[in-house]
Amino acid sequence: MIQPAPQVELAAQIRDLQKHYVLKSETVRALRGVSFDVPQGDYVAIMGASGSGKSTLLNLLGCLDRPTFGSFVLGDDDVAKMTDDQLSNIRASRIGFVFQSYNLIPQLTVVENIEVPLYYLGRLGTKSRERCKKLATMVGLGDRLSHRPTQLSGGQQQRVAIARSMVNDPYFILADEATGNLDSVTTEEILAIFQMLNDEGRTIIMVTHEDEVSHYAKRVIRLKDGEIMFDQPIENRQIFCAERISKISQNADVKMDDSYS
Repeated sequence: MIQPAPQVELAAQIRDLQKHYVLKSETVRALRGVSFDVPQGDYVAIMGASGSGKSTLLNLLGCLDRPTFGSFVLGDDDVAKMTDDQLSNIRASRIGFVFQSYNLIPQLTVVENIEVPLYYLGRLGTKSRERCKKLATMVGLGDRLSHRPTQLSGGQQQRVAIARSMVNDPYFILADEATGNLDSVTTEEILAIFQMLNDEGRTIIMVTHEDEVSHYAKRVIRLKDGEIMFDQPIENRQIFCAERISKISQNADVKMDDSYS
């Protein structure tokens, strides 16, 4: 007897997503019916030229805006129909953000920056502080827990942002041009950390304009004129060996010690 295929758990489900903007008397259709699923454990790169709808889709996936039509389901909830307060809660509890410009608070330490989402959720405590320290150590910052952003390199600041994105155990990590401000060596380090997280089962949606960066994902969705041009697996995907990932996550930026101690 043929057994039915196991049901795939979804981190997100997008159906016929449309976004219209009214500029004076003209309606601009930024998204024209975008549909795709993001299974748990997927690693998706979203790409597109300027005007493709990439930024609009990013804002919708991050619950920073609502679609004009369509649905965006996280868990059992269609966030497209939520109020501003409900969307704020979703952003804090179900989505982990990694921004191009890091968005760290200068006055806070590494651990305190990682704690920020928990502060908004009212979940600060001794156990949460220990979890934040473990996350910092996991991304190679165990010896910089009390450092502030100005005492860190760009790559180290992005590591803090990655750790912060995981503190609420999100449905997915949404990375917006996360390597855009980094040099090629540091870009590899950040991509290796993303691969490590994905290998552990974390779902990652990465918005990028760089083909070289997208090749480290499992799948690419390319937009054009507000529609999906193609959605397909990455052929000849670039991956880091386990030894390389371990070295980066544990010992990266050793060369920076004298400068930032």
